[in-house]
Amino acid sequence: MSQFDSLSLEVTSTVDRVVEELRRALFDGELEAGTPLREMAIADSLGISRSTVREALGVLVAEGLAVRLPNRGVQVASPDPASVRDLCRARAVLEAAGVRGWPAADEQQRDAVRRALVDYTAAVHDGASYQTLNERHLAIHLSLVGLLGSPRLVATAETLSAELRLALAQIDRIRRNAHDQAGSHTHLLRLLERGDVEAAAAEIGHHLEDAEVAILAALAPES
Repeated sequence: MSQFDSLSLEVTSTVDRVVEELRRALFDGELEAGTPLREMAIADSLGISRSTVREALGVLVAEGLAVRLPNRGVQVASPDPASVRDLCRARAVLEAAGVRGWPAADEQQRDAVRRALVDYTAAVHDGASYQTLNERHLAIHLSLVGLLGSPRLVATAETLSAELRLALAQIDRIRRNAHDQAGSHTHLLRLLERGDVEAAAAEIGHHLEDAEVAILAALAPES
């Protein structure tokens, strides 16, 4: 261990914290689509170096939450119909595979799905904020991919989930009552528990198709 190891770890920790704070602002809708993410302004606001901000912005770009434009710097990504369709269909492939992996999954992986549903239902009953409901709702979907037992696929699903949260944060018109989602996900788990995997796969497919339609409708210009 060298004298520089702790310095490297501290820098990484700072970058992680900046990334988390920027993600929070994005997911809470504080930063609108197309908002410039200026290194100097962020560095001054957080009391950190521009190089740390630059590294954090690189993470957001890699995650699809921000875009780097020639001669214009980094700005918040803007959801568009083509990217939303691609995002929703990628999720559908992963989550349908996860649902079909239920019979081969171990009890720990199945319990993760059960716990995610319990947490989400509790948030609904407690009247949690839209952001909390959204986060816990998407955690159920991530737990379905977790049934496959593949860290790489889970990481891919996490990236898709982050992009979806950004899109939802930018669309005020899609802030619907989350109670309907609690009911449909409870039904999904019941299908899995009784071994009706194909019915569960069809259920998640319909759910994601409905989500895609709702997001695209919200993105359409108001007449």
